[in-house]
Amino acid sequence: MNTTRSGHPALTRPDGTPLRVLVVDDDPDLAEVLTGALRYEGWEVRDAGDGASAVTAARDLAPDAVVLDVMLPDTDGFAVLRRLREVTPDVCVLFLTARDAVEDRIAGITAGGDDYVTKPFSLEEVVARLRGLLRRAGMARRPHEGPLLVVGDLVMDEDAREVTRAGELIELSPTEFELLRFLMCNPRRVLSKAQILDRVWSYDFGGRAHVVELYISYLRKKVDAGREPMIHTVRGAGYVLKPVTR
Repeated sequence: MNTTRSGHPALTRPDGTPLRVLVVDDDPDLAEVLTGALRYEGWEVRDAGDGASAVTAARDLAPDAVVLDVMLPDTDGFAVLRRLREVTPDVCVLFLTARDAVEDRIAGITAGGDDYVTKPFSLEEVVARLRGLLRRAGMARRPHEGPLLVVGDLVMDEDAREVTRAGELIELSPTEFELLRFLMCNPRRVLSKAQILDRVWSYDFGGRAHVVELYISYLRKKVDAGREPMIHTVRGAGYVLKPVTR
């Protein structure tokens, strides 16, 4: 598998071209550091210092993701996001802010943001969160992956973002899809909650491993409902996906 210079598995757009990211921040030093870190991932990156420039750059670049500062000299990031959605409706948005109030976080998510990072932050965290957002949105894939994953009668078409079991279509949310994908890439292997958090959510949830239990329960209701179970709990160790043996 191809890797970036940072050691991560390389992510590209589904057609194999570099992912496109727009960085919007009025601090030129911070913008330079962020764009450098993202280019290190092999991505195509542009930057803008204000809201008007961001919208112009988005029209030109058609980004897959935007790293967007909440406080900009000509407007706020929430207003910019509304205009960006008009240009690229499906773009993933990661907000940056110096404020840590709960109200700000709620405002960012309500405005349509996908995630939120509070300054100061590590570059590794920003990259990890972007990778997770892009994967879950179906905008990124690793090079040379085949489009089909098959475990027993469970089939995942990664290109079509479809999952079937015994030919029956299963509707999954983006996060459920990514979690199942990780399980299907590692059949018969016990995966710990920490491994799942790192792979599916791409950053530390501060010990909130209950999110894994919650999404495993969601998957069971959709994948195993009325059928022989494929998703198993290994007490004290984690979870494993196994084909049904007859």
